[in-house]
Amino acid sequence: MRVLLDTSTFLFAVESPAKLSAAARRVFSKSSFERELSVISFVEMAIKRASGKLTFTPDDFRKGINDLELRTLPVTEVHATRMFDVPLYHPDPFDRLLVAQALAEDIPIVTCDETFERYQGLKVIW
Repeated sequence: MRVLLDTSTFLFAVESPAKLSAAARRVFSKSSFERELSVISFVEMAIKRASGKLTFTPDDFRKGINDLELRTLPVTEVHATRMFDVPLYHPDPFDRLLVAQALAEDIPIVTCDETFERYQGLKVIW
């Protein structure tokens, strides 16, 4: 099963795996899950690092992707177009684009952010 990780889930998995829920830990422990990380998460982390809100380095990022055996999900026109249908429940544009990607790809998103549960049709794992 394909799943999309939100940025916080990726950071937890790399830096503080104990913060992951039991369901999220299963996503990382079973080979039946195809774990994906959006290019949007790359951008979000780069911006947070530049603003001093994140100490995660590009090397940490690459190592995390390799260690967690993640695939990269690019942002496509289909994802961007889906943004027109995503309600403004979440104020964070990065998270809203992750919602749009998960909906467009018809895959669950792994997140501890309860706001994601407000989006109709979005399956959330936590």
